[in-house]
Amino acid sequence: MGKISNQAVLEKLSAKFGSKISLSSEPHGLLTFEAGREDILEILRFLKEDKELNFNFLTDITGIHYPEKELPIGVIYHLHSFRNNVRVRIKVFLEDANPSIPSATPLWEGANWMERETYDFFGVNFEGHPDLRRILNVDDMTVFPMRKEYPLEDPNRVDKKDFFFGR
Repeated sequence: MGKISNQAVLEKLSAKFGSKISLSSEPHGLLTFEAGREDILEILRFLKEDKELNFNFLTDITGIHYPEKELPIGVIYHLHSFRNNVRVRIKVFLEDANPSIPSATPLWEGANWMERETYDFFGVNFEGHPDLRRILNVDDMTVFPMRKEYPLEDPNRVDKKDFFFGR
């Protein structure tokens, strides 16, 4: 049960998926690559079920918002192979008008709450999710608070003037 290298993981993925994965890097030793929304379930299934790789633990699903990008909403998956003691990060970028991606709940039941949280804060619709609704914010909220669409502070607040803080 030796540790498999990031290069070996990337070679195996490249042999199976070719151009379906792109922009691989290793920030702080964490193998990171991008995939398309139409291929993500197939890639996740391969990573989980391959006997050599065995990425059997879904650590996290989260989102990110880069408003300046062409595809501004990102869904990020973190997987861990206990057997090989190695982790990978997979990023999928979506349009912000109606971000939608297949649900990972058929592979990991634990994805249920992670996807609900990502929906709640970023507005990503996980197709096929068994119960996609808000989990932390109020049900009648109409915005997604982690998107960078709003100013950080209200410029009309009188208690935030510099002279109140000795500036």
